[in-house]
Amino acid sequence: MGQVQNRAEDQQKIYQRWAPVYDRVYRGILRDGHRTLARLAAGAGTDILEIGVGTGLMLSYYPRRSRVTGIDISEHMIAKAREKVARHKLFHVRQLQVMDAHALAFEDRSFDVVCLPFVITLIPEPERALDECARVLRPGGEIILASKLSDGAGLQGAIEEAVAPLVRRVGWSSSFRIRRITDWAERNGFDAVQILPVFPNGFFKVMRLKRRAPDA
Repeated sequence: MGQVQNRAEDQQKIYQRWAPVYDRVYRGILRDGHRTLARLAAGAGTDILEIGVGTGLMLSYYPRRSRVTGIDISEHMIAKAREKVARHKLFHVRQLQVMDAHALAFEDRSFDVVCLPFVITLIPEPERALDECARVLRPGGEIILASKLSDGAGLQGAIEEAVAPLVRRVGWSSSFRIRRITDWAERNGFDAVQILPVFPNGFFKVMRLKRRAPDA
């Protein structure tokens, strides 16, 4: 637990440094993934929880009929997101809170969809966070995530493993495996119903996990 806490504190420090410049660096790179994720989320339900909302780059892509709640571990990122919501009058965003993805402060079955935009690979205990996503999700709901996901095969997999420590220092991950998510899904009553490649050239993936019906 101490190691997890230390990693979370390290991430908060990283995001504090990144908050002032994050939009300029990542808006273009992540735009396709954000738009795809928001579109799929809106198609799956109205009450949406976004985990890792960051500076709010994705918030404007949700349709205005949505009811969006966003959380992030970084108070500096949340402050930027709140400024964006006020400036652009994003009234579909109901609340933005500093919160740990490992311990969501929401009732069971609170949301139709849980989104994780480019954050699952950075959460210290991703399976524990996915357990929380499942807990707050309504029957038939979806967990939709976007990230750098790989099958770990061949030369690319070896390179990803080699550069992982360096990449982690700037708040990213290069060696997270799709299998880790599909294994969790199989154990917890979800199906991986779609994996979409997005810009740049499929480097990032958007993945949909749909909760199975009780008798499936």
